[in-house]
Amino acid sequence: MSPSPERRRELLGVAADVFAEQGYNATTVRKIADAAGMLAGSLYYHFDSKESMLDEILSTFLDELWAGYDAVLAARLGPRETIEALVVESFREIDRHRAAVAIYQKESRYLSAQPRFSYLTDSQQKFEKAWLGTLERGVADGVFRADLDVRLTYRFVRDTVWVAASWYRPGGLHSPDEIARQYLSMVLDGIALGCGHP
Repeated sequence: MSPSPERRRELLGVAADVFAEQGYNATTVRKIADAAGMLAGSLYYHFDSKESMLDEILSTFLDELWAGYDAVLAARLGPRETIEALVVESFREIDRHRAAVAIYQKESRYLSAQPRFSYLTDSQQKFEKAWLGTLERGVADGVFRADLDVRLTYRFVRDTVWVAASWYRPGGLHSPDEIARQYLSMVLDGIALGCGHP
């Protein structure tokens, strides 16, 4: 009898939390099993290694992220609307995969050097191309300021959005969409009142 997909997802959720909290190298199969309330040997019934668990956590997160991003990019919206939709999609992914995002931020540089995780580098390059391309299009179309340093802007928006995984908690005071709207308001319109305002 094979383990149920629900149990598998549950165990991956536990493993993701332990990896995010303790770091990949410091995490042992025993620590994951303890957190899941089972014996380490029983965990091997579901997964052959902690590396397999991490692989599934990260690839599931990135597959979902790219399903959302690809849909946004395929919609061929204006540059501002594309940036808005990408930010909203990013916060939805943080809501769904907070621990995976934290692991990705902490571990991807180390992991991407390993053949099994080479897809992390591919994803990073694709991610950068999508954001930079949209910002460049916005400058060319006169939607964004002509003096905008697109690479600096990309890094600022990327870091501002994704670092939210360190404090965001699902089910909190604000929904992912509400937080995205607030962030977009600050990024796109600033926080100071214009000259014509009291």
